[in-house]
Amino acid sequence: MSLIVFVPGKNASAWRDACPIIFFLKLSIMEIKRNEATSNRPKGDRVIDASYVFSDIPSFIEQLQDEKAWNNNDRNGVTIFKSDNISLVISAFKAGAVISENEVEGYLTIQMIKGQAIFSTYDGDTLLTENQLVALHPHVVHSFKANTDCVVLLTTFLKEDTLS
Repeated sequence: MSLIVFVPGKNASAWRDACPIIFFLKLSIMEIKRNEATSNRPKGDRVIDASYVFSDIPSFIEQLQDEKAWNNNDRNGVTIFKSDNISLVISAFKAGAVISENEVEGYLTIQMIKGQAIFSTYDGDTLLTENQLVALHPHVVHSFKANTDCVVLLTTFLKEDTLS
């Protein structure tokens, strides 16, 4: 259940101040979604969707690299925010890890937080380094190969007409 409030132009803050209960209702009605801890992710209890979600990226990176999945595989990831339209995932990759011929239904950004990787499309290869970001439209086939141990922030966004 949601309450939609139309507030025109410059008078928005004055209107909000005059009717705070309506805005409070909108914020308090939102369902908070959580992930719970599991045996594979004992520190996994966290909010993933609410009116706002704070994320401590260095703590998530440390958590990913401390988990069994990191020791047993060439990658590990954690969802830090997920709504109907948008998802943010921190993924850690060991040097040499490969994602081949991947295609995403929505828009995708890949932001390199630490390390280096080769990002490839049919147009060629690009070295993705720390603090760089690549943005893709839906259905762009791409590949990713970690040159070093690396960490990325993946963001996917689905348009309303792609949601089912």
